[in-house]
Amino acid sequence: MPDTSEHPAAALPTVIKAAIIEDRRDLREGLAILINGTPGYRCTGSFRSMEEALLKIGGELPHVALVDIGLPGMSGIEGIRLLRARFPGLALLVLSVYDDDDRVFEALCAGASGYLLKHTTPARLLECLKEVVSGGAPMSPEVACRVLALFREIRPPEHADYHLTAHEKRLLKLLVEGGNFKAIAPQLGVTVHAVHFHMRRIYEKLQVHSKSEAVAKALRDRLV
Repeated sequence: MPDTSEHPAAALPTVIKAAIIEDRRDLREGLAILINGTPGYRCTGSFRSMEEALLKIGGELPHVALVDIGLPGMSGIEGIRLLRARFPGLALLVLSVYDDDDRVFEALCAGASGYLLKHTTPARLLECLKEVVSGGAPMSPEVACRVLALFREIRPPEHADYHLTAHEKRLLKLLVEGGNFKAIAPQLGVTVHAVHFHMRRIYEKLQVHSKSEAVAKALRDRLV
C-alpha cells in the first residue's frame, strides 16, 4: 500500500478552520454558529463581501472558505479566481442558490473545489467541509448531474486538426496502409524526393520524428 504521509492534503487537521463569504447576515451568522458549535470545526472569519474577505482572510488563513456567488460588488466567481491565486492552498467551496450551467462552469474553471446549493443540510455541509479539506470535490446532486451533462456536451472533437493539406492526408493514409516511400511516389504522381519533402512537413506538423511515430499518431488521433 503506497505511503501517503508526504501528502498533507490527504490528512485531516485536528480542527477544520473555515471562513464564510456571504452577504446575507442571517445566513452568515447561522453558518458561523453551526461551525463553531460543532466539535472539530472553527470559524476563522465571516465576511459580507469579497472585498472584505480579500483584505482580512489572510489574518488567520482557514483551510476552506464557503463562498457565495451573488455578492454585492465583486462577484464570488471573480473572488474565487483572486483567492486561488493569492492562497493556493485554500480550498474554495461554493455555497449558492444558483445551479445554472454558466455559473457552475465558471466557478469550477475559476478554481472552486466544490459546489453546494444552499438547501444543503447542516450535517451534509459539515461533511463537505471535511471532504474538501481532505482533497475531495463535493457537489450537490443536482450540480453533479449538470457537470456530467456539461462534459458530455463539450467533449473534444473526434480527432485533432494539425492543418494537414489534402495531399499530406493522402500521403499519410498510404503510409498507414503499409506503403513505403518508393511505392507511394507513383501513386501520388511525384518523385521519391518529393515524398521525402512532404514527409518532413508532416513530421513538423505532427511533432514527430519518424514514419512509425507519424503512423501511430495518425491512427490514435483519427487523422485518416
